[in-house]
Parts: sequence; C-alpha cells; structure tokens
Amino acid sequence: MKSIDFKPKMLSALRNYNRKTFTADLMAGTIVGIVALPLAIAFGIASGVSPEKGIITAIVAGFIISALGGSKVQIGGPTGAFIIIISGIISQYGIQGLTIATLMAGVFLILMGVLRLGTIIKYIPYPIVVGFTSGIAVTIFTTQIKDLLGMQMSENPSDFIEKWLAYFHNIGNIDPWSAVMGLLSIAIITLTPRISKKIPGSLVAIIIVTIIALLLKNYFDVNTIETIGDRFSINAKIPEAQMPSLTWETIKGLAGPAFTIAILGAIESLLSATVADGVTGDHHRSNTELIGQGIANLATPLFGGIPATGAIARTMTNINNGGRTPIAGIIHAAVLLLIFLFLMPLARYIPMACLAGVLVVVSYGMSGWRSFLAMLKNPKSDITVLLLTFFLTIIFDLTIAIEVGLVCACLLFMRRMSETSDVSVIYNEIDLNEDADIKAGNLENLTIPKGVEVYEINGPYFFGAGNRAEEMMRRFGNDPEVRIIRMRKVPFIDSTGLHNLENLCLMSKKENVQIVLSGVNPKVEAVLVKNGFIELLGRENICNHIDIALQRAKEIIKK
Repeated sequence: MKSIDFKPKMLSALRNYNRKTFTADLMAGTIVGIVALPLAIAFGIASGVSPEKGIITAIVAGFIISALGGSKVQIGGPTGAFIIIISGIISQYGIQGLTIATLMAGVFLILMGVLRLGTIIKYIPYPIVVGFTSGIAVTIFTTQIKDLLGMQMSENPSDFIEKWLAYFHNIGNIDPWSAVMGLLSIAIITLTPRISKKIPGSLVAIIIVTIIALLLKNYFDVNTIETIGDRFSINAKIPEAQMPSLTWETIKGLAGPAFTIAILGAIESLLSATVADGVTGDHHRSNTELIGQGIANLATPLFGGIPATGAIARTMTNINNGGRTPIAGIIHAAVLLLIFLFLMPLARYIPMACLAGVLVVVSYGMSGWRSFLAMLKNPKSDITVLLLTFFLTIIFDLTIAIEVGLVCACLLFMRRMSETSDVSVIYNEIDLNEDADIKAGNLENLTIPKGVEVYEINGPYFFGAGNRAEEMMRRFGNDPEVRIIRMRKVPFIDSTGLHNLENLCLMSKKENVQIVLSGVNPKVEAVLVKNGFIELLGRENICNHIDIALQRAKEIIKK
C-alpha cells in the first residue's frame, strides 16, 4: 500500500533559507496582506457574513495553507468563487449550516489528497471550468448592483432573473451619491495600475472613497451613503474555537453543497498552483496541496470563518513582489492579524458602494470573457458543456452546475475514449510490413485459411469496443469455424471489456465458432487468466503471435 502523499513545501523551502530570502518574503508577505484586506472584507460581506469573518478566514486559512500546502508561493483565503454557494447555504441552513458544510468540505479535500486525486482533478475539462467561473462572475456582478448604486428596495430576490426584474422595477430608487462612490471606486481600481502596479488599487479606492464619504457626511450633510458600520457591528477579536452540533439529517442535507465547496476549492487551488509553477519554474505537490486545503477548511469554520482556497490574484501578487517560500504566506496572515486587532474598527466607515465596486472589478477579472468567446469556436460538444454549465450556474445554482458539468465531462470522456478504439476486419492475407507480432521463420503461414475470420482491435478494450466487435462480426461474418481476434494493440482491458469479450466468446460457442486470441500482451493476458478465460477458451487458444494463431486455426479446422 502506498503511503500518504503529504510533504508540505515548507519543509524543503527552509533547508537553504537565508536572510536575503526572508527579506524578499517579508516584503511580498506585507504587500499581499495589504492587498488581501479589502478583498477579505468584501468577500465576507458578499457571502452574507460579517466583514471580520472574511478577515479571520484569510488569517487562519492563509497561515495553514502556506504552512501545510504543496506550493511554495500559494496564498490562501476567501475567494469570489465561493460567494454564491456560501450565500445559498446561509439562506437555507443558516451560519451553523455553513460551518458544518465547510467542515465536511475539509474532510472531502483531505480524502481527495489521501486517495491521490490531485492529478486527476487538474484534468477537469476546460469548458466546465470556464463555464462555471464565468457564471460565478456574472452572478457576483448581479448581486452587487444594489449596493453599487445605493438602490433602495423593499425586497431583494435571490433568483437571478427575479433579481434583475427587481432592479429594473426600482431603477428610480438609485441614490446618486452612493452611485458616484461606487463608480469612482471602479475608476480608481482600474487606473491605479497605470501609476503603480505594486500599489493595490482596491486599497487605494477604499482609502480615497472612505475619506470622501466622511467629508460629505461631516461637512455637506450627505447621509445617504451606507457604510459597513450602518449594516454590521464589527468585533475586532478572534473568537474562541467552537464545534457546531452535528445531526445526521443536517449532514445528509449538506453533503451536496459541501462536495461543491470541496470540488470548487480543489479546482481553484490546483489551478492557482499550476499557474504559479509556470511563473516560478517550481512544481507543486497536488495531493499535499489538497490535504493542506482540507486542514485549513477544518480549522477556519471553528473560528467563525468561511470556506477558503488558493487565490490566483493574491498568489501572483506574492510572486511578482518577490515571494518564493511559504514564509511569505505566513507573513501575509500575520499582517492581516495585526490589521484586524488594531485597525479593524476603522472599517466601519467604508461605504458599501465602494466594496461593491471592488467586487465588480473582481467579477470582471474572473469572467474570463476572452476565453469564453474563444471557446465558442471549439467543437459543438465543448460549446454545449460550456453553455450548459454557464447557464445552470447563473439561473439555478453552483451545486447543480458542477454536478451536471461533471456528469457531462464523464460522458464526453467516455465518448472520446471509446472513439480511440476501433475494430477492423482483415481479408485474405496479413500485411507483413505492418505487423510486429509475427514470429520469425513462419512467414509462409500468414495467408488466412478458408473458414477463418480475422478481426483486429486497435486501442483499449472497454466501453463500446466490445459491442463494435460483436456488431462487426455479425455484419461481415460468413459462418466461419474460427474467429481470430488480434489484440496486439490493446494496452489494457477493463471490466466492461471483459464482460463484452466473455459474451462474444459465449455467443460464438453457441454458433460452434471457436474464438482464438492473438498478440495478447502480458498485462492483458494476466487479467484474462485471473477472470477465467483459460477455462472458457483453453490455454492453446490464447496466442502470443498471429502466425501461431493462424496455425492453431488450421488445426481446429482439420478436426
């Protein structure tokens, strides 16, 4: 049995650690911590929890993911991808339900890592990833319209279509000052990189817009701009760890959402780690990363936090500012902790429209609209999966979108893999120039005798290959005495292939036709022997070479 693949990058990163590396990590970690602050607050509020819970998530999960993860530069914390699923869980199950779902997701992530599924998850089809990522971006944008424009609404529907209908119905209830604050925030975030790419535009926007809002309130009597303090009471204190009460009914009800959180977290974290590898030249350990992510999602909810994963934007900020070891991620968590303990009360003055502006920019970057449009030029099957996942995400919810998307991915995989296998019929003679399983010295025996049919399977013997073989034999067969099935190009056979081959042999037996297998490689032969094909066919009818199989066919005909 293989050992658990859990080797945190922290262990190897510290072997040759020096002052120069620490200085670079300190600078990068400090900058990333500052960048993460407005995002953590915005993601927390957008998810339906108080702003400090977003920061607590970034602190606890950020520390654990860096300390125990499989990437040297990964920065963990709350991300926009979770906003929709979190708000859905809270509306249906409450905060305690979210805590339980996050704990369950942590267990799922650890199991994925222990079972070495990290390498598999990375190969989830690109149309699915683009589809639900774009769908999440559109949904996030939709949820922020109310705060962005300071719209006064008697009710705010959760359904996508109903929400837009409500917006149009309340278009006359927009607060001009809030709308100006929101649009100004977007403009500042967009323009800041042109001045300096190292200064986070979201932080600049929050500082400038908050100051303007305070000046308008204190000196110009503008009291319509809603702030965080108007909606939430902020507690700048790390809460004590608490374990929620678990019931079997709640666990069953939250299994679907928890699995969605786990899959989404796994995809996003491994995607982020892969992107980071391309920049740094390092190679992350995917299974270790999943286990680290799982542990983080087990710990975070105990302190009131929300689901966390690797964040591509913050990870790239870390890399671009010189971070090269997990110490940078730990410093980022420490910076956030200091800000939380000493400066958090100031967050109450931040306008809600400003945070909405931050999330609108996040949703734009997350939409990947260029990739989406490029995907529309792909084969129809990819376009179908892309659009199906996209519309399911925005119209229904992310859980349904991921479940249906994964089912579609499996069906497409089965279809494409089955297309790699084909069955052909060989007439009269074997072409010596194309065969590698011919035994030297017997070349004169390669004419196909009368009463013998030769079929060749090219590719894995699974899914539809067996059915195609049976259909071809019925279509081209002429009541032979012997059917030779060449398997020299069959790298493996699965249980479905075994079942089909067994049915083929039994069908032929009823028709008084003997099956002879040719060119069976050792691995496939071992599987056949284990599953009783020696008793079904006889050892003499499982041959290593086509010339031996033809000789055996002649012996059968002479009997």
